[in-house]
Amino acid sequence: MESSFETLDWVVLGLYFAVLFGIAIWVILQKNKDTEDYFLAGRNIGWFVVGASIFASNIGSEHVVGLAGTGASNKMPLLIYELHAWVVLMLGWVFLPFYQRAGVFTMPEFLEKRFSPNTRWFLSIFSLIAYVLTKVSVTVYAGGIVISTLLHIDFWAGALSTVILTGIYTVLGGMRAVVYTEAVQTIILILGAGLLTILGLQAVGGWGALKAQVGPSYFDMWRSASDPDYPWPSLVITSSVVGIWYWCTDQYIVQRALTAKNITEGRRGTIWGGFLKLMPVFIFLIPGVIALALKQQGVLNWDTPDQAFPSLMTYIMPAGLRGLVAAGLLAALMSSLASVFNSCSTLFTVDIYQKLNPDAPQKKLVTVGRYATILVVIAGILWIPIMQNISGVLYEYLQSVQSYIAPPITSVFLLGIFWKRINKRGAMATLVSGLVIGVIRISLELSKNHFEPGSILHTLGNMNFLTFAAWFFLVSILITIVVSLLSEVPSYEKLRGLTFGTLTKEQREENRNSYHLGDVVASVLVVGIVVFVMSSFNG
Repeated sequence: MESSFETLDWVVLGLYFAVLFGIAIWVILQKNKDTEDYFLAGRNIGWFVVGASIFASNIGSEHVVGLAGTGASNKMPLLIYELHAWVVLMLGWVFLPFYQRAGVFTMPEFLEKRFSPNTRWFLSIFSLIAYVLTKVSVTVYAGGIVISTLLHIDFWAGALSTVILTGIYTVLGGMRAVVYTEAVQTIILILGAGLLTILGLQAVGGWGALKAQVGPSYFDMWRSASDPDYPWPSLVITSSVVGIWYWCTDQYIVQRALTAKNITEGRRGTIWGGFLKLMPVFIFLIPGVIALALKQQGVLNWDTPDQAFPSLMTYIMPAGLRGLVAAGLLAALMSSLASVFNSCSTLFTVDIYQKLNPDAPQKKLVTVGRYATILVVIAGILWIPIMQNISGVLYEYLQSVQSYIAPPITSVFLLGIFWKRINKRGAMATLVSGLVIGVIRISLELSKNHFEPGSILHTLGNMNFLTFAAWFFLVSILITIVVSLLSEVPSYEKLRGLTFGTLTKEQREENRNSYHLGDVVASVLVVGIVVFVMSSFNG
């Protein structure tokens, strides 16, 4: 790959960085006056930038390479996680009106208003630890590998330079710098990967030739209910639970929607984000299948599926355009990093520091937010050597960790919004028991070989993670409901506007006036495309 990266590619990369930092400097020069400015870009962002930011936050370089790897290997059922455009719509239509009405900066802050301060503390600390141990380190680690492979520079040089460059504009510019740079990065990513798909399909002889080469059944994403790896009922339930947690309740994504100037712009941002979320199937997964077809033809030669995307890029793309795709991969890495840095900073400053120092002036909070970002950057870097030493087995478990994080949090948010009878005791019991169950499951998974086959401990540790997560969600729902019904009825007056059952006539009317027929039609179109793709990938 080294010989194929030419001067023109470096020029394109240089232009990308010039544009990116031009925008960052422009934003930084517009001083952040207060926390709303620094953490939520003054709540003044339009729908296009909101949607692009939601999409860019989701797509990291490891996501691009990994999704192409899914296409190049026999893991098509995982495609369902890329068809979550309908869940992005749920954020705008179901959850966002409650978040905006509550006037919150963070998801733990919403839990405090809906339930109690204890639920806020729990989710704040839990989210921060999870972000540093998974999101920051995985993104930096995978990004370092991508950059070192792509540009043929040392892993640590690639990882550190990207982290430091991203950290600088995130620390100085805050959320406004993050969302505006992400809008540019989204365009570059889609252009680069879209061109790769088009040129790849031409090289393989078109869509029909691709299906004929790998076999029509290769595109079947639906396995039987008894499949040991991807039983379809468990896959549908667990992917939906994880999707709702990730897209509708996780600070990392929701913070982008909270930057919107009003509920109409926020909802349209999620609809636009839903349209963008449909693209990874076509611009990341399909190139992986193309790389497999070209390998079968003897044109390409790669060892592991994760090398499918870079090898296809090297073979297909002419000079200059190769630099554009490389810029797209860097954009994916930097946008994901910037998002997680900013989200961690917001959680620490608003949910921890400000709670302990309620009288701290706005300027002080912005400064604390900057220091918090720097600390997260350092923590992520320090965690990389530990990740490098973790065995491949444990790294695989890290991928399924979100299936153990999601069920209790999804249960608490969903029931909390849809049923006013759910109270603080039910929410706290679910969050704490969820943490305990998740830790027990991971421990059993790691030590299952020490238990006698057929025993309950071996069965629990050996159960398919999708099936376990589906049952875990049901248990979480039951805990939330039973504990709530066995304890005091919450004050509905305090919950006004925070659940569907406590909306006033004025609030319902305000929500009805916040969308138009075009918003509904666009949303139905997104759902229609999801259904079409799901039915098309059926052998």
